[in-house]
Order: sequence, then C-alpha cells, then structure tokens
Amino acid sequence: MAGIPDREYNAACGRLASRLGISIAAARRKVDIRAAQQGSRDPAARLALAEAMLAEVNASGVDNAERLTAMLQALHAEENFMTED
Repeated sequence: MAGIPDREYNAACGRLASRLGISIAAARRKVDIRAAQQGSRDPAARLALAEAMLAEVNASGVDNAERLTAMLQALHAEENFMTED
C-alpha cells in the first residue's frame, strides 16, 4: 500500500497548480520530473523544489490561469456559433 503523501508537499504542489492553471496531479508530475532530472529523492528536497518552482512562476509575472481563461472565451463573432449534430 502506498504511503500517505506529505501534506506540505501537496499544499506546495496545489499552490503551483493554482498559479499555473493546471491540475494538482500535473503540478506534482512537473515537480517529480524536475526532481528526477536533478537526482533528488528526498521529500524535503522535493518540497523545496516545489517552492522554488512556485517562486519562479511568481517571478515571471505570467498568469497562466488568466491566459487560459482568455483563450477559452468566445470571440464576439463566434459567440452564437453552434455545430450541427
């Protein structure tokens, strides 16, 4: 049986996911991939990496969630468009 995930690590991945506009599983996967590339297996190192990635995203100034929302909105000319069955 798998162990209970670290609450702080999940919270950090949740904040990263919220900032990027992705699911928590996708954010956790991003952190895990970068941790594997760096060769760190320690849970404390993964937590620090998640916090560092969140700091990078915050420093970049790009709001991916806002950009995704803007991309999902219909253009004025297309707002009444319906596809046929």
